[in-house]
Amino acid sequence: MGLDFLPLTAALTGIIAARYLIVSGLAYWLLWQRGGEKLAAKRLNRDRPMRRLILQEIRLSLLSSAVYAAPTAYALSAWLNGGTLIYTDWRAYGGLPYLALSAFAYLVIQDSYYYWAHRLMHHPRLFRWTHAGHHKSRQPTPFASFAFDPAEALFTAWLLPAMVFIIPIHMGLLIGLLMLMTVTAVMNHSGWEMLPARFVHGPIGRHLISATHHSLHHTRFDANYGLYFRFWDRLMGTDAMPKAPEVPQAGRRFAKT
Repeated sequence: MGLDFLPLTAALTGIIAARYLIVSGLAYWLLWQRGGEKLAAKRLNRDRPMRRLILQEIRLSLLSSAVYAAPTAYALSAWLNGGTLIYTDWRAYGGLPYLALSAFAYLVIQDSYYYWAHRLMHHPRLFRWTHAGHHKSRQPTPFASFAFDPAEALFTAWLLPAMVFIIPIHMGLLIGLLMLMTVTAVMNHSGWEMLPARFVHGPIGRHLISATHHSLHHTRFDANYGLYFRFWDRLMGTDAMPKAPEVPQAGRRFAKT
C-alpha cells in the first residue's frame, strides 16, 4: 500500500479539487452571475462577492483538497486490500433497513464531532491557527465551502475515512454522503437561501442547518456551530436564527430558537 499511497493521494487531490470547483463554480454562476432571484432564492449577503475574497477562498480550498486526500487515499488503499468495512452488496447486513441506519449513524457522528471540534476551534487560543482563514469570509460565497486553514483540514479530514474501519457502509451510500457533504456545504455558504422559507422554518427544516442558519455564524461567530442538524446548538444554547429570512441589516435583532 505504501508504494501506491503518494500517486493515489495526488489523484484524489485532483478529484476532490475538481469536485469542489465544479459544484462551487456552478452555484456561484447560478446565484451571483445569473441571479439567485431567478431560482426563487433569498439573498442573505448584503454585498456582492469581491474577487479578492473569492481567490482567497479558492486558494485555501485547494490546500484543503490535498489534506483531505491523504486519509481518503489510505482508506481507499485499505479497501482495495480488503481492510475496511465498505461493502458493495446492498443486501448485506440486512439490506435496506441497515442502509438507512448506517446513513443516519454516519450523519449523526459527523455532526456531533464537527459541533464540538468547531466550538473548540473558536477558542481564543486556537482560533487564529485553526479557523481564522475560514472566517475571513464574513459574507461567504459558494467557494468558501471548503476554505479551511490546513490545521482545520487536519482536524476534520480523518473522521470519515476512520469510520469506514468501524461502521460498515455501502460504497454507493458512501459516495452519496460525500456528495451530500459537498452540496450542503456549498448551499450553506452561498450567500443565498435556496430552500423555501416555509421549509426552513417548518417542522423538518427547523431541525436542519440551512444557509439562513449558517450565514449567521459568519457574522456572529458565537452561535450555530452544527454541520447538518441543530440538535447540539439547541442543547448547548448556541442556536440562533433571524426573526425573518431577510437580508441582514445593521442593528438587526436576532432571536434564540
